[in-house]
Amino acid sequence: MDLSDQDKLRLNVLLAQPLQAIRIDESRMELHALSEKGEAKVNLHANCKDEKYLKLVRQWLSTHILGSPGGYPVFLRRWTRMGQARDNSLEKLLLLGEPEAVVAVVHASGITNEIARRAWWCAPNSENARCLLESKQVAQGSMGPELANFLVEFLPFEETSKAMMKSVRLVLQPNLIEEKTKLDIWKRGKRRNTFYVGFIRQCPESLPIQSQPHPKFDAIKQLDSTNILANKLSSLFSSQGQAALEAISLVINKPNDQDVAVEIFNTIGEYCSINHTEKFHWRDILQLEQYVSQLHKQYENDINEILNQQADAKLSIDAVLYLSMVNESLLDPVFGVTDAIGSVMRKRITHLTDPIINQINILKPA
Repeated sequence: MDLSDQDKLRLNVLLAQPLQAIRIDESRMELHALSEKGEAKVNLHANCKDEKYLKLVRQWLSTHILGSPGGYPVFLRRWTRMGQARDNSLEKLLLLGEPEAVVAVVHASGITNEIARRAWWCAPNSENARCLLESKQVAQGSMGPELANFLVEFLPFEETSKAMMKSVRLVLQPNLIEEKTKLDIWKRGKRRNTFYVGFIRQCPESLPIQSQPHPKFDAIKQLDSTNILANKLSSLFSSQGQAALEAISLVINKPNDQDVAVEIFNTIGEYCSINHTEKFHWRDILQLEQYVSQLHKQYENDINEILNQQADAKLSIDAVLYLSMVNESLLDPVFGVTDAIGSVMRKRITHLTDPIINQINILKPA
């Protein structure tokens, strides 16, 4: 079985010119090509079942583009989704009319703004937009605002909290969306606090919350800048830090589902991190609490310097040490045996969220 003569003729004419990308509309049996001159279309005339004919078309394209009729190797899908596609092959992959080849391109670590433009033309969907915006080169290029605005418009149609949080985080990168749009997304968080997580992850120092510095801020700020704990306390006691703690409280008090809970637990640990020499994967909140006293030995000099300046700062110090060890491992024993969401899920993790909330409150004014 081979392509119909008229399709073969038209495709040969098409490939005789320099093309930038090819996509196939399977439902309409149309092949679209992008070049510097614009777009071209070839109506496909199947001489067998459509599915089989499309496979023949892709084999024909692969033979002419890659020199092999094998097409895009399916067994490489997982590998290329990890960003391992060779940068020098990205342009050719976009000429195969193969959706999975486009996925390989948008995941490639060396993707450029121009290649991103071509890939976006091939497959403009939210998942590809998020992958492309993970690249600094793309986010800072001309494609950045276009991709960000697409994700903003698509937010109401996202089906998972994970996708929502990632989209919000990515569109909040510098110079992608207008300030008015940022505020609109923040306001939507009142109905779905999932959006707040994206803000906390991307721009915790510029949240649209009006907060005053903690009363102890000025005293702690005067301490030696080499004091790691003092630097973290100073950051948390600042007006921006107090705003971030307020946003974190809004989420951890009422996470919508397990993805949000996992993300906010990781966010707390990362935001309060003081660069421990060891990694913690506590599965029991009591063990975490007990280990705070062990960390006192590691930061003894820093703690003593703070207490000499602010004698009543011990609870705040302990709160920082406590929160710096929080991550999703604490949730594993619960989420490993249930897929509950909403109020049922929140009841099952109150033994974790309540003490964490108490520690956060210690870092706020009484």
